[in-house]
Amino acid sequence: MAEDHLCPPKQPPPLNIPHSNNTVKVSCIDSTTRLKLPMQPFLQPDYTGHPGLLGPAFSFLIEHPSRKPILFDLAVRKDWHVLPSAPKWKELGWTIKVDKGIATILKENDVDVDGGAIESIIWSHHHWDHVGDPSTFPPTTEIVVGPGFKGAHLPGYPTRKVATLMDSDFEGREGLKIGRFNALDFFGDGSFYLLDTPGHSIGHICGLARTSAKPDTFVFMGGDASHHGGEFRPTEYLPLPRALDPSPLKSRAPVCPGHLLQDVHPSKAADRPFYVLTENFAHNREVAN
Repeated sequence: MAEDHLCPPKQPPPLNIPHSNNTVKVSCIDSTTRLKLPMQPFLQPDYTGHPGLLGPAFSFLIEHPSRKPILFDLAVRKDWHVLPSAPKWKELGWTIKVDKGIATILKENDVDVDGGAIESIIWSHHHWDHVGDPSTFPPTTEIVVGPGFKGAHLPGYPTRKVATLMDSDFEGREGLKIGRFNALDFFGDGSFYLLDTPGHSIGHICGLARTSAKPDTFVFMGGDASHHGGEFRPTEYLPLPRALDPSPLKSRAPVCPGHLLQDVHPSKAADRPFYVLTENFAHNREVAN
């Protein structure tokens, strides 16, 4: 309700997702990846007390009732130090920790990876913390990428010295399955969609999985469409509340007045995000923001 927020919320536009009774099961895989990165190269403005990003990288197992399972993203490969950009990351002081690759985790949970149990690996985009190590999957497992991906990011390293992908990612595979779409019904039954979401990277795509039909519920797999909740909160559709209950600062007060957050907002706004992308962090910052 309007009185619960610091400014009246707008009605959000309809999603227009076609109805379907078909669903998939989505499992979020803890890839064992942990990343500690500075905030400044990625998001702005700077906020005192929030100098960095600390978080995981996920992979998603999507299981269809009548098709082989697929994966959305592979997080970071265990031997990330072999990547051509690894010396630069070490020089910048980034902390990267990976205990296991996704293929190993799946095998430990009785998925016959080597036998071709996984039909497809969908890459949200070409960055190292999402593509993992496809060479740990058999050549029968296809790689699915978004529009424009092949022309922008191939061939890989070492064929192309400045590449961020590895030649070994594609070795033995017939080719890349390339989508050209705004929204692609992946299984053809309304259970899982791939969404063309450019901005962060050429060929960036997101996944939208229908996990129940009555009522409709979905899992959205965003890739790098966002890196921090402050990139899309607050918004004109969900402004800052008048009070945060329970308070994020429980030691000071049981309820936090919303205007305290508005006071530290760079524009003193209750309906605009706290963060925007830096100039160099996105292929097209205007589209990404």
